Parts: sequence; structure tokens; C-alpha cells
Amino acid sequence: MSILVNKHSRIIVQGFTGKEGTFHAEQMIAYGTNVVGGVTPGKGGQMHLERPVFNTVEDAVRQAGADTSIIFVPPGFAADAIIEAAMSGIKVIVAITEGIPVQDMVRAKAYISDKGVRLIGPNCPGIITPDEAKVGIMPGFVFKRGPIGLVSKSGTLTYEAADQIAKAGLGITTAIGIGGDPIIGTTTREAIELFMQDPETEGIVMIGEIGGGLEAEAARWIRANGNKKPVVGFIAGQTAPKGRKMGHAGAIVGGADDTAAAKMRILAENGIHVVESPAQIGAVMARVMKG
Repeated sequence: MSILVNKHSRIIVQGFTGKEGTFHAEQMIAYGTNVVGGVTPGKGGQMHLERPVFNTVEDAVRQAGADTSIIFVPPGFAADAIIEAAMSGIKVIVAITEGIPVQDMVRAKAYISDKGVRLIGPNCPGIITPDEAKVGIMPGFVFKRGPIGLVSKSGTLTYEAADQIAKAGLGITTAIGIGGDPIIGTTTREAIELFMQDPETEGIVMIGEIGGGLEAEAARWIRANGNKKPVVGFIAGQTAPKGRKMGHAGAIVGGADDTAAAKMRILAENGIHVVESPAQIGAVMARVMKG
């Protein structure tokens, strides 16, 4: 069983006819993802990539039965796109856009908080359930079906981990790139909870980075709930200097517990199998799965 998206998800692309929306929608469709249309204001009624274009998300929900959206909208308009999707009844929203103003995200997150919406991102690679649905920008061929859930702050490390897991003879139930911005929708702990509840996910890989407390929160939750499934953890940024942002807006060491070393220690103290290099993820996961 997958989490969040599967072959039955009815997916729309906000920013459908733009350059990024077009390119990645083509890739998603080629993968076999059930893309039922897209939204570009002012172009409703047209066809694009052999799918209908709608003026609003509400139109896409009403006419195409959309329940999932992926957003390729410029940063200044992306928060409004998230709010529009939630307002229209979309239940899973994947915001790919990088550089959304923090104040805009505060507003968007507050709006969706009581709408029963699952937001992934922003500034993320998206979600993939191998052989069923690719709702994101990841290279689909890397991901093989299997029993391991994957949650990551990093796009490229998501792909590397998936490759390592496949080479170890395992595979992925669903991979979630949660994004590296200071304010995101779904946290590491929330993604871990979904995997813990999924009967087909037998092990979990958690990839974090310096900055913030998401990994520590997840690790403590895992231990408090009995370490029910084996978790392998990796923290990026082990050589990062204090006080310098490293790629992601949220990846900045602000205190003693924000460093990679501190996070690795906290993970280990809470029963997570910590690796020092992403090249070890697959082998360690295979070993702990054997008990």
C-alpha cells in the first residue's frame, strides 16, 4: 500500500502551460501518473498535452474530479495557489516552487491548518509511489517498488537513497521529499507517522540536514511509540560551518542541537540506525531488515 498518492489519484498541475509545468507534466504522464488536467488562468477550455486546461482549481475539481495538485507557480503567487487548491477541496498539495516568501507561507499554512489538507513542500522534489504515480520532479527510473518508506529534506539525496535501497535488493513503498524551507507543510515526524501506519512499509529511511529540530522531533516520537519499524537515518551537512546557510533556506546551524553531529547523536539515542554516508544507506537498511 502507498501513502498519499497512488494510481487512483486524480492529479492536476497548477501552472500547467508554463515551461516548468509542461516539462514535468510530460514526465509525469510518461511515467503513467493519472494527470487529469491542469490549471492556467485565462486558458480554460484549451487542451494541453492532450489534457484539459481549467481556469481555476475549483473548475478542475468539479469537472475532472481532481483530488491532488502539484504546483509550478512563480514564488510570488505560489502561496495563493496553495490556498486556492485547499479552498477548492484538493486533499494532497505538492508545492515544488522554491523561494516562496516566508510571510506568504505563514499565511498559507495557517489557512490550510483546519482544512484536512496534506501539503508537501514547498521547495521539494515531490512524492513518488513507484509504478503508480510520480507527483514531482524526481527521475522515476531510480525508484523501484519495495517495502521501504523514504522521507527526505533533500531532493538529490532522495534519489541517491532510493538507488542504494534498490541496489540492496529492496525498494520503496513511497518516497516523500518534504522540502528544505524554514516553513513547510508536512514535517519529518508526520511523514514517519504515515509510514508507521502503512502495513506494507516494513522499514523507513529518514534523511535530514543541519538546521531546525524536525529530525530530533521525529526521533523522539519514534522511540516514544515503541520503535515499531527499523529506521535508518542520515544527516547531511556534517562539515558545514556554523551560521552559514547551506543550499536550503532552513539549513543553517543556529544552536548546539542544530549541528549534524548533535542530530546524529539524538537519532542514535532514540534507536535509529545512523549512517555517516549516504552510500551506506542501502547496506545498513538491508542488514537491519534481516533482524
